[in-house]
This record gives sequence, structure tokens and C-alpha cells, in this order.
Amino acid sequence: MTFYDRLSNYFPDHELKHEGQMNELIDDHEAYKVHEDEDFVVTYADFPDFIFIDYLLVSPKTRGKGTGTKVLDTFKKRGKTIILEVEPPDADDTDTLKRIRFYEKNGFQRAEHIEYTRSDDDGTPHTMDVYYWSPDDVSQRSILKQMATVCREIHNFEAMKYYGRLIAEPDEVLDWQH
Repeated sequence: MTFYDRLSNYFPDHELKHEGQMNELIDDHEAYKVHEDEDFVVTYADFPDFIFIDYLLVSPKTRGKGTGTKVLDTFKKRGKTIILEVEPPDADDTDTLKRIRFYEKNGFQRAEHIEYTRSDDDGTPHTMDVYYWSPDDVSQRSILKQMATVCREIHNFEAMKYYGRLIAEPDEVLDWQH
């Protein structure tokens, strides 16, 4: 089973990038990488001053055994801010609450001033929370700028080819909330 098959069996369609787009990111974008073994899959972009974790999947058989924490600790050792997108809490989906608790337990905090909403192909809006961890005191304005980079360079990479549109124009999908 490919890393993409593993991701597509877990992540909702509206969150998962097109397989071709992901393969082109891995092949053609110098910052974008995938690492996997039998216990996990992680795709990420390693920029000079921050890391964006696009997808992190821990295999069901190893969940709760520290695998996800070990993966995050490996990234933390690089000494850069780490950013990721997390589904907002949903009382009807207890997995959302477990994911949030996992990231918070690992020192991530929600960027409460950043609103991030993308629309899928049929126009349905999907809001994600932006979480971050940093070895230094970093402002949420800085996180917002880094998320704009993620939108431009990762989410919009070859987007016209795969979706017929840019899917994450920063001025349209990111907003600062006071």
C-alpha cells in the first residue's frame, strides 16, 4: 500500500490533496518530503525558518504508544517553528478532540487570531484551526505569514492542473481575528 493509499483511507476527501499533486510536490518542490514506515506516514515542507506538517498518520495498531510524539520530537529537534492544520473540535467526532489533545499535550497551541477557511470543489467551506509549536517566542502574525507561504507554495502548487483553480489564495482563505 502506498503512502497515499494509507492517507486516503484515513483523511476526509476535502482535506486530502490530489495524489498527482502530492507526487509532484515530493518530486519537484525542494521543501516537500514524505517519510513513512509501518508505524506512521508524515508529509511535510521543511522551509528555512519553519516546518509545515501537511499530514501525520499514525497506524491504528501503534496509536497511543508514543509514535506520534516521537515523530513530532524529531521535528522539534530541528529548532524551527512547526505549523499544522487541525480540524476544529466536533462533539459528534471524538477523533477531533483526541487529535487536539494530542497536539496540545505535545506543546502545540492554537493560533486563536488566525481564521483559516478553504472551500472544496462544490463550494462547501471547511474551516481548519492552525496550531503551532516554537522553540522561541513567536507572534501569531509571524505564524500568519508562514501560513500564507504554505498556501502559496504547497496548497497552490500545481493547483490549476489538478483542481482548475487556486485552492488557497492567502488573501481569501486566511484572516486575522482580533
